[in-house]
Amino acid sequence: MNKRLTKLAVALVISGASLTAVAESAKEYQEMVKNADWDAMKTVTVNIDEFSYDANLTLQAGQTYKLEMKNIGEKKHYFTAPEFFKNIATRKAQVNGQAEIKADYFNAFEILPGGQLDLYFVAHNKGEFPVYCTIDNHREEGMDDLIVVN
Repeated sequence: MNKRLTKLAVALVISGASLTAVAESAKEYQEMVKNADWDAMKTVTVNIDEFSYDANLTLQAGQTYKLEMKNIGEKKHYFTAPEFFKNIATRKAQVNGQAEIKADYFNAFEILPGGQLDLYFVAHNKGEFPVYCTIDNHREEGMDDLIVVN
């Protein structure tokens, strides 16, 4: 087998192992969501405007949450937190009672002016995770914060 094919085979094996790990993690997170105490859910509201996230984003591991992301500004904004989203067990995202999205992982949400998106999840892994807006220079203007899970 030539070097190029060997590298491809190794990459495929690693990719397959990574996909298996992701699938196992997703099953584990789905089980956490199923067994979570949703009656004890806490609501955290994030008011998003030009150019900030107005909220206390300190959470507790093991707690169920509804994260209300409200754009009270005049421009659209992103709530981008891929590492945070990989470290929570997501139940669903919901848009004003009009749409419900179920997915194991998200990377970002775009919230339009006057819009609201709610994320239901179990905080699982402890850590500090950046959240920022990826539109134009919004991050440089101050749309850069930290989500802390203790």
